[in-house]
Amino acid sequence: MHEGLTQRQKEIVEYLKSAQRTTGVMPSTRELQHYFGFASQTAAMSHLRALERKGVIQRLPGKARAVVFPEELDREEIVDIPVYGQIAAGMAGEVEQERLGCVSVDIASIGIPRSARTFALKVRGDSMVDAHICHGDTVILEFREPRDRDIVAALIDGETTLKRYIVNKGKPFLHAENEQFPDLIPARELIIQGVLVALLRKAA
Repeated sequence: MHEGLTQRQKEIVEYLKSAQRTTGVMPSTRELQHYFGFASQTAAMSHLRALERKGVIQRLPGKARAVVFPEELDREEIVDIPVYGQIAAGMAGEVEQERLGCVSVDIASIGIPRSARTFALKVRGDSMVDAHICHGDTVILEFREPRDRDIVAALIDGETTLKRYIVNKGKPFLHAENEQFPDLIPARELIIQGVLVALLRKAA
């Protein structure tokens, strides 16, 4: 990962990372100077600038300590995702479409691009427990075309439900992840409202 760096530069990178892990903040240039025995803060700064030129770190303007590792920048992608009512993970039932606030999510940690159009729903019922989706969970869904075996929020014959989307011989149906619930085969229409991309669960 640190190809093209001098031994001292590698040591500085490791120090920055371990200090951030230990204290939660990046060390100051003065701390850097003392740790490595540099003659001045200017010497510490010149090392940081060299690392920045090599793309190993990124310094944020106007912040004394802010040295960010580029691969970790995405972790700050916190977005507010609107929550729309509840969705039945039981027998299909009407979803209340009023907006119930937002959930704040680090989208990078769950692998969603910032450009994704997402919304969230509260789960009620237990038809998806074998997929580890339980009553009271919040599911985050993306507006996109479903693929076979995706978990989806779907409007089936006028009612909304959360199920696994299965395509069999070119015909889609909805499968419950609980053997006590039947598969749902659309009589008239099947409209996919969103595809599951993440699951949020409050700690007990």
